[in-house]
Amino acid sequence: MKKRLILVTSPPACGKTYISKMLAKNIKNIVYLDKDTLIPLSHVIFDVAGQERNRSSDFFEKYIRNPEYEVVVNLAMEALEYADTVLINAPFTREVRNPAYVRELKKKLAEHNARLTVVWVETTLDVCRQRMIARNSPRDTWKLANWDEYVSTRDYSIPEGIDDPEIPDDFLVFKNSSTAEYEESMARILKILAE
Repeated sequence: MKKRLILVTSPPACGKTYISKMLAKNIKNIVYLDKDTLIPLSHVIFDVAGQERNRSSDFFEKYIRNPEYEVVVNLAMEALEYADTVLINAPFTREVRNPAYVRELKKKLAEHNARLTVVWVETTLDVCRQRMIARNSPRDTWKLANWDEYVSTRDYSIPEGIDDPEIPDDFLVFKNSSTAEYEESMARILKILAE
Protein backbone atom coordinates (compact mmCIF):
# COMPACT_ATOMS: atom_id res chain seq x y z
CA MET A 1 0.00 0.00 0.00
CA LYS A 2 1.45 3.32 -1.08
CA LYS A 3 -1.34 5.58 0.08
CA ARG A 4 -1.51 6.96 3.60
CA LEU A 5 -3.83 8.93 5.87
CA ILE A 6 -1.94 10.90 8.51
CA LEU A 7 -3.88 12.12 11.54
CA VAL A 8 -2.01 14.83 13.45
CA THR A 9 -3.71 14.76 16.82
CA SER A 10 -3.60 16.25 20.33
CA PRO A 11 -5.62 18.52 22.60
CA PRO A 12 -5.78 22.21 21.57
CA ALA A 13 -2.68 24.44 21.56
CA CYS A 14 -0.13 21.63 21.47
CA GLY A 15 1.13 22.79 18.07
CA LYS A 16 -0.90 20.57 15.72
CA THR A 17 -1.50 23.19 13.06
CA TYR A 18 2.11 24.35 12.74
CA ILE A 19 3.41 20.77 12.77
CA SER A 20 0.75 19.65 10.27
CA LYS A 21 1.66 22.43 7.85
CA MET A 22 5.39 21.73 8.15
CA LEU A 23 4.86 18.02 7.56
CA ALA A 24 2.62 18.79 4.57
CA LYS A 25 5.26 21.10 3.06
CA ASN A 26 7.79 18.28 3.19
CA ILE A 27 5.66 15.44 1.78
CA LYS A 28 4.98 15.12 -1.96
CA ASN A 29 1.52 14.68 -3.47
CA ILE A 30 -0.33 15.49 -0.26
CA VAL A 31 -3.80 16.85 0.49
CA TYR A 32 -3.95 18.95 3.67
CA LEU A 33 -7.25 19.07 5.56
CA ASP A 34 -7.88 21.09 8.72
CA LYS A 35 -11.04 20.36 10.71
CA ASP A 36 -11.08 24.03 11.77
CA THR A 37 -12.12 24.85 8.20
CA LEU A 38 -15.56 23.58 9.24
CA ILE A 39 -15.91 26.15 12.05
CA PRO A 40 -17.95 28.65 9.94
CA LEU A 41 -20.54 25.91 9.39
CA SER A 42 -20.56 25.20 13.13
CA HIS A 43 -21.17 28.90 13.80
CA VAL A 44 -24.26 28.78 11.58
CA ILE A 45 -25.58 25.82 13.58
CA PHE A 46 -24.98 27.65 16.87
CA ASP A 47 -26.68 30.79 15.50
CA VAL A 48 -29.70 29.01 14.01
CA ALA A 49 -30.20 27.10 17.27
CA GLY A 50 -29.86 30.31 19.30
CA GLN A 51 -26.86 28.91 21.17
CA GLU A 52 -23.67 30.59 22.34
CA ARG A 53 -20.72 29.83 20.04
CA ASN A 54 -18.97 27.64 22.60
CA ARG A 55 -17.06 24.64 21.29
CA SER A 56 -16.76 23.34 24.85
CA SER A 57 -20.54 23.33 25.39
CA ASP A 58 -22.94 20.42 25.77
CA PHE A 59 -24.72 21.65 22.62
CA PHE A 60 -21.48 21.38 20.60
CA GLU A 61 -20.82 17.92 22.00
CA LYS A 62 -24.33 16.69 21.17
CA TYR A 63 -24.94 18.23 17.74
CA ILE A 64 -21.70 19.39 16.11
CA ARG A 65 -18.54 17.59 17.23
CA ASN A 66 -19.07 14.13 15.74
CA PRO A 67 -20.46 15.32 12.38
CA GLU A 68 -17.38 17.54 11.96
CA TYR A 69 -15.13 14.50 12.37
CA GLU A 70 -17.29 12.41 10.07
CA VAL A 71 -17.15 15.07 7.34
CA VAL A 72 -13.38 15.59 7.51
CA VAL A 73 -12.72 11.82 7.40
CA ASN A 74 -15.11 11.46 4.44
CA LEU A 75 -13.25 14.25 2.64
CA ALA A 76 -9.98 12.45 3.32
CA MET A 77 -11.31 9.16 1.92
CA GLU A 78 -12.42 10.92 -1.22
CA ALA A 79 -9.08 12.71 -1.56
CA LEU A 80 -7.22 9.39 -1.35
CA GLU A 81 -8.76 8.52 -4.71
CA TYR A 82 -6.60 11.27 -6.25
CA ALA A 83 -3.57 11.72 -3.98
CA ASP A 84 -1.08 9.40 -2.29
CA THR A 85 -1.19 11.08 1.10
CA VAL A 86 -3.86 12.95 3.03
CA LEU A 87 -3.11 14.72 6.29
CA ILE A 88 -5.87 15.73 8.69
CA ASN A 89 -5.10 18.33 11.34
CA ALA A 90 -7.67 17.73 14.11
CA PRO A 91 -7.68 16.79 17.80
CA PHE A 92 -9.20 13.27 17.38
CA THR A 93 -8.57 13.01 21.14
CA ARG A 94 -11.40 10.53 21.80
CA GLU A 95 -11.03 8.63 18.58
CA VAL A 96 -7.32 7.82 19.05
CA ARG A 97 -8.10 6.45 22.51
CA ASN A 98 -10.66 4.07 21.05
CA PRO A 99 -8.99 0.98 19.55
CA ALA A 100 -12.28 -0.05 17.89
CA TYR A 101 -12.50 3.30 16.07
CA VAL A 102 -8.88 2.99 14.92
CA ARG A 103 -9.40 -0.60 13.73
CA GLU A 104 -12.49 0.43 11.77
CA LEU A 105 -10.66 3.38 10.21
CA LYS A 106 -7.75 1.11 9.20
CA LYS A 107 -10.27 -1.28 7.63
CA LYS A 108 -11.87 1.54 5.60
CA LEU A 109 -8.44 2.77 4.52
CA ALA A 110 -7.41 -0.71 3.40
CA GLU A 111 -10.35 -0.60 0.96
CA HIS A 112 -8.59 2.44 -0.58
CA ASN A 113 -5.21 0.66 -0.52
CA ALA A 114 -4.11 3.09 2.16
CA ARG A 115 -2.69 2.83 5.66
CA LEU A 116 -3.06 4.95 8.77
CA THR A 117 -0.41 6.91 10.64
CA VAL A 118 -1.40 8.68 13.85
CA VAL A 119 0.96 11.46 14.95
CA TRP A 120 0.30 12.44 18.57
CA VAL A 121 1.69 15.85 19.51
CA GLU A 122 2.96 15.83 23.09
CA THR A 123 3.36 19.21 24.80
CA THR A 124 3.47 20.26 28.46
CA LEU A 125 0.41 22.00 29.91
CA ASP A 126 2.40 25.17 30.64
CA VAL A 127 3.50 25.43 27.02
CA CYS A 128 -0.07 24.75 25.81
CA ARG A 129 -1.44 27.54 28.00
CA GLN A 130 1.21 30.01 26.80
CA ARG A 131 0.49 29.12 23.16
CA MET A 132 -3.24 29.56 23.73
CA ILE A 133 -2.62 33.02 25.22
CA ALA A 134 -0.30 33.95 22.34
CA ARG A 135 -2.71 32.90 19.58
CA ASN A 136 -5.43 35.09 21.16
CA SER A 137 -8.35 33.23 19.56
CA PRO A 138 -11.99 33.80 20.59
CA ARG A 139 -12.45 30.01 20.74
CA ASP A 140 -10.00 29.94 23.67
CA THR A 141 -11.65 32.66 25.79
CA TRP A 142 -13.65 30.26 27.94
CA LYS A 143 -10.78 27.77 28.16
CA LEU A 144 -8.34 30.36 29.49
CA ALA A 145 -10.86 31.91 31.86
CA ASN A 146 -11.65 28.45 33.27
CA TRP A 147 -8.23 26.84 32.79
CA ASP A 148 -8.31 24.34 35.67
CA GLU A 149 -11.82 23.20 34.79
CA TYR A 150 -10.94 22.98 31.11
CA VAL A 151 -7.75 20.91 31.51
CA SER A 152 -9.49 18.59 33.96
CA THR A 153 -11.74 17.54 31.08
CA ARG A 154 -8.85 16.80 28.68
CA ASP A 155 -6.43 13.89 28.60
CA TYR A 156 -2.95 15.01 27.62
CA SER A 157 -1.36 11.58 28.12
CA ILE A 158 -0.11 9.55 25.16
CA PRO A 159 -2.93 7.31 23.84
CA GLU A 160 -2.54 3.60 24.50
CA GLY A 161 -3.85 0.50 22.79
CA ILE A 162 -3.59 1.65 19.17
CA ASP A 163 0.15 1.24 18.53
CA ASP A 164 0.88 -2.02 16.74
CA PRO A 165 4.52 -2.87 17.56
CA GLU A 166 4.75 -4.76 14.26
CA ILE A 167 4.06 -1.57 12.29
CA PRO A 168 6.76 1.10 12.81
CA ASP A 169 4.78 3.96 11.26
CA ASP A 170 1.25 3.48 12.62
CA PHE A 171 1.65 5.59 15.79
CA LEU A 172 4.29 8.29 16.23
CA VAL A 173 4.83 10.71 19.12
CA PHE A 174 5.92 14.22 18.16
CA LYS A 175 7.47 15.92 21.19
CA ASN A 176 6.82 19.67 20.98
CA SER A 177 7.59 21.50 24.23
CA SER A 178 10.79 23.15 22.98
CA THR A 179 12.57 24.05 19.74
CA ALA A 180 15.03 21.19 20.22
CA GLU A 181 12.21 18.67 20.72
CA TYR A 182 10.37 20.03 17.67
CA GLU A 183 13.43 19.79 15.41
CA GLU A 184 14.31 16.25 16.54
CA SER A 185 10.72 15.06 16.16
CA MET A 186 10.24 16.66 12.74
CA ALA A 187 13.42 15.07 11.34
CA ARG A 188 12.62 11.67 12.88
CA ILE A 189 9.00 11.55 11.71
CA LEU A 190 9.73 12.79 8.17
CA LYS A 191 12.36 10.05 7.86
CA ILE A 192 9.89 7.38 9.03
CA LEU A 193 7.18 8.65 6.65
CA ALA A 194 9.63 8.59 3.73
CA GLU A 195 10.53 4.90 4.24
